[in-house]
Amino acid sequence: MTVSVHGIDELKKWSGSVLGTSDWIDITQDRVNGFADATGDHQWIHVDVERARQGPFGGPIAHGYLTLALFIPLFTDLLDVEGVTTKVNYGLNKVRFPAPVPVGSRLRLTAVLASVDDISGGVQMTVDGTLEIEGGSKPAAVLQSVTRFYV
Repeated sequence: MTVSVHGIDELKKWSGSVLGTSDWIDITQDRVNGFADATGDHQWIHVDVERARQGPFGGPIAHGYLTLALFIPLFTDLLDVEGVTTKVNYGLNKVRFPAPVPVGSRLRLTAVLASVDDISGGVQMTVDGTLEIEGGSKPAAVLQSVTRFYV
């Protein structure tokens, strides 16, 4: 379910709140191969299915940065901020990849709006995100994202 807020003042009221959990997203070999083509990272552990079956994870795994990149579409399903003129992905404070993401698995995001702080012309929002692997004992990624909204 998407949380829709209108304006900075309403966004601030959500500070410290769990925004929810996204739907699942499939991690397919086509998605991994597309990411490899886009980034030039064709390491065998990701794209060579036969060789990866003999590797440490028993099959190909998603790139860590592919997992990280999926934060944005999953997060967009959780929060919609209206009434601002500009939304800027400002960066990340920290990222960890505790578990590999096997091709054929599914991921979802749980996000907490950690803080909303005033900046010149708007606010800076910090979100704590956990990307969970369906049936996994450890998360695929744990991160802290920073976004700026200008009015």
